[in-house]
Amino acid sequence: MKRFIVTGGYGFIGSNLVHALIKKNFKVLNIDNLSYAAQRYNLRDIKSKNYSFKRLDINNKKEIIKTINKFKPNGIFNLAADTHVDRSIDNSFNFIKNNILGVYNLLEAIKFCKKKVRLIHISTDEVYGDILGNKRSSEKFAYVPSSPYSASKASSDHLVTSYVRTFGIDAVISNCSNNYGPRQFPEKLVPKMIYNILKNNPLPVYAKGKNSREWIYVDDHCEALIKLFFKGKKGEKYNIGSGINCNNTTLVKKLIETFKKRKIKIGNRVKIKFVKDRPGHDFRYALNSKKIKKAINWRPKTSLSKGLLKTVEWYLNNDSYFAKISKKLFVKRLGNK
Repeated sequence: MKRFIVTGGYGFIGSNLVHALIKKNFKVLNIDNLSYAAQRYNLRDIKSKNYSFKRLDINNKKEIIKTINKFKPNGIFNLAADTHVDRSIDNSFNFIKNNILGVYNLLEAIKFCKKKVRLIHISTDEVYGDILGNKRSSEKFAYVPSSPYSASKASSDHLVTSYVRTFGIDAVISNCSNNYGPRQFPEKLVPKMIYNILKNNPLPVYAKGKNSREWIYVDDHCEALIKLFFKGKKGEKYNIGSGINCNNTTLVKKLIETFKKRKIKIGNRVKIKFVKDRPGHDFRYALNSKKIKKAINWRPKTSLSKGLLKTVEWYLNNDSYFAKISKKLFVKRLGNK
């Protein structure tokens, strides 16, 4: 039986990945420092004897080494990261600490471990910066990060690459487009809009809402990550995208339509409200994912309409999710400097 460590396993993508790994009968250790975005609710329904949790910060190199040597994983999926751009604009310290120094400590720990471990380091399409026109960024594109968040992820990618070349660590890097789906913390666009629709609040959208993002359903992303462990080439980077681009206004309108399809009454205050733009806001992200499709025979399975419906259904069926999170953490506007 394959054994995996998932760092940041109580987060959005991490918790969905834990579910996917357990479903495939792998043994999983979730390592999480339980920061503000970590939600125990995300894994409340896992009763498997193959799952365990350890509260641990990846900056604690000594404990990380001890934990890896004791658990003896075949692979580590690194999802321990601060990811919200607006927060990185307000205060970038935790992004430097966790996304750069944390990855450094994780790499050092892997370097000194007794058993060879494969690292799957999960990054973002934001490292490529603004992709204008009709282009789609391939793995050969230069890194041009625009925010402290994307700069911290770009730095961590470079660290991983250097440790592969200099120390021979077995690692693969993935750069993924915007994820959406169940268990996502409501500071992000999709769950925030769902929350506001349910609460009959206006729907704040930056600038004129024309900023374009490529959207992938989280389960499709997790399937790609698992395949990368088994088939990804050491030292290589792989873009993971759906090819589905949508501007923010269109996405929010699709969410409203999804609620209407479910015959849920929409309050009279639920209307798009354009607000002041985010500083340094990239206009468009778009990935060329031909490499991963060819190399490991992966394809996204979930259309945007189907994915949004499944996402809305999850939040409707888990109405206590929002209630368990302090509104101070996601209601107030951040990154407005």
